[in-house]
Amino acid sequence: MASKKDQNKNSNESTDSDSNSGLGVKHAHKHNLKPVDVQRQQLEKLLQRVDKPVTIPEIEKPKLKAPKDIVRNVQGSSAGAGSGEFHVYRAHRRREYTRLKIMEEEARKEEEKREFEDKMEAIKTKEEERTAKKRAKRQKKKQKKKQSACGIATMNEYF
Repeated sequence: MASKKDQNKNSNESTDSDSNSGLGVKHAHKHNLKPVDVQRQQLEKLLQRVDKPVTIPEIEKPKLKAPKDIVRNVQGSSAGAGSGEFHVYRAHRRREYTRLKIMEEEARKEEEKREFEDKMEAIKTKEEERTAKKRAKRQKKKQKKKQSACGIATMNEYF
């Protein structure tokens, strides 16, 4: 005879496999999920309410702080500076270099964006010129065809 523990264990296994739509995979606990299971749960949760809009947060840009006008008690690494002032100087220098790096990055991105827009504008005008040329050629061909058809019709009237 099987003990109650064995019966409970068997009944739990059967319900766990039944709850997974016959996939035969044991049900994992919330704290012991694999990345695939977490993603599956998130997708199932999203698909339960299809009519609910999904918001995607925008990436925040690093904020550019204005440089400090007055930096007190900073003598740098020169003579006469105490041990504490050097760390203040170093922190100020690091902040300033970070600020300059962000400014250069923004300028570079702006330049790349402007170059891309110029390039796209040039491509667009080139395509428009090409299209206009082909349109004129089609119109000319259509006009010739129309004239030749009219010419044949008028010649048939004479004969």
